[in-house]
Amino acid sequence: MKYAREIKVGLLAIICGGLLFYGLFFLKGVNIFSSTYAYHGVYTHVDGLAEQAPVLVRGYKVGQVDHIRYDFTKDSAFTIDISVDKDIQVPIGTCMRLVPNGLLGGTAIELQIPVNQSVISVHQPDDYLPTDVISGLVEQLQEGVMDDLQQTVVQAQQLLTNLNNQLGDDYIKSSLAHIDHISADMEVSSAELKQLMQHKIPTIVDNVDQTMISLNKISSDLNEADLKVTIAKVDTAITQVNAVLAEAQTTDGTLGKLINDGALYNHINATILSADSLLVDLKANPKRYVHFSLFGAKDKSKNKTK
Repeated sequence: MKYAREIKVGLLAIICGGLLFYGLFFLKGVNIFSSTYAYHGVYTHVDGLAEQAPVLVRGYKVGQVDHIRYDFTKDSAFTIDISVDKDIQVPIGTCMRLVPNGLLGGTAIELQIPVNQSVISVHQPDDYLPTDVISGLVEQLQEGVMDDLQQTVVQAQQLLTNLNNQLGDDYIKSSLAHIDHISADMEVSSAELKQLMQHKIPTIVDNVDQTMISLNKISSDLNEADLKVTIAKVDTAITQVNAVLAEAQTTDGTLGKLINDGALYNHINATILSADSLLVDLKANPKRYVHFSLFGAKDKSKNKTK
């Protein structure tokens, strides 16, 4: 009973130390009450991988990175120690892949476990696994940008080479000479246009003015002409034509009788038929109507007295 207080304080300190120890490992993601198996992998670079980074299988956390050891005198400078739950079997052929973890640039270890194996042989703890590195989104974008940038640089170099070749040849000189020739032609054309504006255009304008004056005179002459008398004569002629047509439509006048009298039409038609019959008979019997004698006509009265 003399040391009861000291014992309680010691036990309390031990419990607090244990809780602190467990809390630190819990914050690191290490479960000290579960047994794990350790595996190792060797890398040339780690792309920002840190200790306590997750170890994943198809996106599920099965362990963590315990230690990162490095020796920069070697090409494969980094040795990664991971711990995996003892329930996870790691078959032969499993690959430790360094993969991006999230969009913020984190890195994790993913165990690429082969599937569909008829005979499963597993790695033993503390074995070294084959390793691989998968580029992240940023690295892929950088590679794409670098490829595009490289192509752009190559195209720019080709363009500069072609330009240098053009400058080195006589193409530029011939082009400049052609431009000078075109400039000289433009100067000649400008002088001719200036002369045309000074001499020909005023003459053309004067001719146009005279033409307009003549047109105005013709218009005034037409306005001064006695159009009313002409229109009156035309109206009189139209009236007379209408009177003749009106007379032709009645049976009182001569024209109307000729047009509307059916008996006159029949008489004229009969006369034409008689004349036609007479002509036909005359053609058939000309002696009946015409007597011709070489010695003269005989005196019929003398023949009768004898």
